[in-house]
Amino acid sequence: MSLSSTNPSRHWRALAARVALLLLLALAFVLLTGLLDGGDGVAPAQLFDQPRFPLANAWPGLLLAGVLLALSRRALLSFGLAFLLQGLLYAVNMLKVANLGTPLLPDDFRMVGQLRKGGAHLLFGYLPHSPWPYLGLLAGLVLIIAMWRHEPPLFARRTRGKRLAAGTVLAAALISMLVGLSAWAKIYNARVLWLEPWSASSTSAHSGLISSLVMFHLQYGNGKRKPDGAAASQLIGQSAAALQQSLQTPTASDPLPDIVVIQSESFFDPTNMRGYEDSNFAPNLRRLAAHGISGKLHVPTFGGGTIRTEFEVLTGLSLRYFDNLQFPYLQMSHKTMPSLVHVLDAHGYTTTALHGNDPAFWNRTAAFKSLGFNRFVSQSSFPANAAMDGKYMADSAMTDEIMTQLKNSGPPQFIFAISIEAHGPYDVEPANRAERDAIPVPNGVTGLAKQELQTYLYHLQHADAELGRLVTWLAQRKRPSLVLFYGDHLPALTDSYRTTGFVDGQDMLSQAGTWLLVDPHYQGAPVHADTAAWLLPGKLLEQAGIHDDAYFALTGVVGQQLAALTAAPGAPPPAEDSDEQKLDDAMASVHQLRMNGKLDKLLPKAGALPTGGIAHNDTAPTQLPATAALPQ
Repeated sequence: MSLSSTNPSRHWRALAARVALLLLLALAFVLLTGLLDGGDGVAPAQLFDQPRFPLANAWPGLLLAGVLLALSRRALLSFGLAFLLQGLLYAVNMLKVANLGTPLLPDDFRMVGQLRKGGAHLLFGYLPHSPWPYLGLLAGLVLIIAMWRHEPPLFARRTRGKRLAAGTVLAAALISMLVGLSAWAKIYNARVLWLEPWSASSTSAHSGLISSLVMFHLQYGNGKRKPDGAAASQLIGQSAAALQQSLQTPTASDPLPDIVVIQSESFFDPTNMRGYEDSNFAPNLRRLAAHGISGKLHVPTFGGGTIRTEFEVLTGLSLRYFDNLQFPYLQMSHKTMPSLVHVLDAHGYTTTALHGNDPAFWNRTAAFKSLGFNRFVSQSSFPANAAMDGKYMADSAMTDEIMTQLKNSGPPQFIFAISIEAHGPYDVEPANRAERDAIPVPNGVTGLAKQELQTYLYHLQHADAELGRLVTWLAQRKRPSLVLFYGDHLPALTDSYRTTGFVDGQDMLSQAGTWLLVDPHYQGAPVHADTAAWLLPGKLLEQAGIHDDAYFALTGVVGQQLAALTAAPGAPPPAEDSDEQKLDDAMASVHQLRMNGKLDKLLPKAGALPTGGIAHNDTAPTQLPATAALPQ
């Protein structure tokens, strides 16, 4: 006969003590999670003012602790292990904020799969070099092991199925949250908590990092925008006159130019920073801009996420219109993706992608095949003695390979080259330390921030020098050619930016990059044009004399008005019911239809353009602003 059956009062006192312990641990978990988070909305004091915020932020961790308790029967171990795992999540978030300026998002977890695909050396480079974080993690693991060995179980091993039932319910609740079950949206939504879809930073500051992860997962993890075919048709119809003019322009006579696109890692104009207004770190860019087309470039990312800008340039699709597409190459499921590459291939171009890194990283091998490239020249195809500078392959090696790939006879060639020399982190010693140390820095930038800024500018100067070398070499060839050069995003020099600020008074997430389109054989007047990454392929085709693709012609007609909305890492939507919002919504439908392969039936062919709207269904389309008023 058990003790509890002979002394019911002792049984209930023991049960009450266990419940009190669990409640105390749960309360401590919520409060410590708020302290660890540091967000204003989930601070411990908020437990009295708006308790749903800190409770919601800690709830996934509490569910995990409950599952562990059902498995281990040890309370301190379960809550301690759950908090340690939660702490690792916050540590990763801290690293991302420090290097990229934005907090974790659900799609960042796709990067775990990249560790075995050539990404480990790149991603591990951002880990702290100090031993203290690792010693702290080791201490936590030792404490967890000690609790496992010495903490007495809270309840008996055999509980007549109660432990199994409780553990199953808690595990099911946690799994349903991880897979994005819509029922959780009753707790994690913009009405109950704080959600700013265009600003993950603001969301996490108010609602807590974990709540923001759950909310973004629920809102964007499963659903996709449904395109409005009527609005897309209306936009195309109202653009008829300008499209007619563009599509009826004959394609340039042979020979078409060789095209080299340089996606320069982290390249931007340092004169945008205070203290560098009169600097000249990119003299070749300035020289070439004097007889080319150049300006500011809005890109969909900051400090990292290269493939976001890369995707926009190669497809002409703005990621602004695909909320659930954070890492496009990792999420692409289309066997064939509409792209600039396919258009050039149809005009007889040989198409080559070139990058001195592992081809599996970012899933580029599969993505480039979908985008239509004939060949992908990656790290293993470079010479064994290719120059290195710092952690990565030097831009000089990339230029050498471009020159090797370009032939002096045969069909026109398209080379899309991705540099890597200027990739962060910037605490790795370069090949020429004296050259790096001689670079001046603005007042107030000291210590590690100074070294990182100097290292970045050292690599930027090399990128600029290689641009000049390539264009000079192309100018000596008899074949016509075009060079498109742009930076994929700003470097993650967050400490320097906070110290110096920017000339325009805006923050680092609002800064535009730079772009240049130049004909090495042309010495005409300069053209200044601010634009967005997704509009570059249309501009490139136009300059190459290729005018017969209706989609890229449409982006040239209406896209410029929307360019500024794509500023990294996102922008507030246009004013409600404004002409800009109507145009933005219609372009979103155009993009969705294009992605799904359903836009071609709405687009006109050259010489067969209607003069009014194209009928799609019986639904009356939203009236759009007249395209006659749009910039041409």
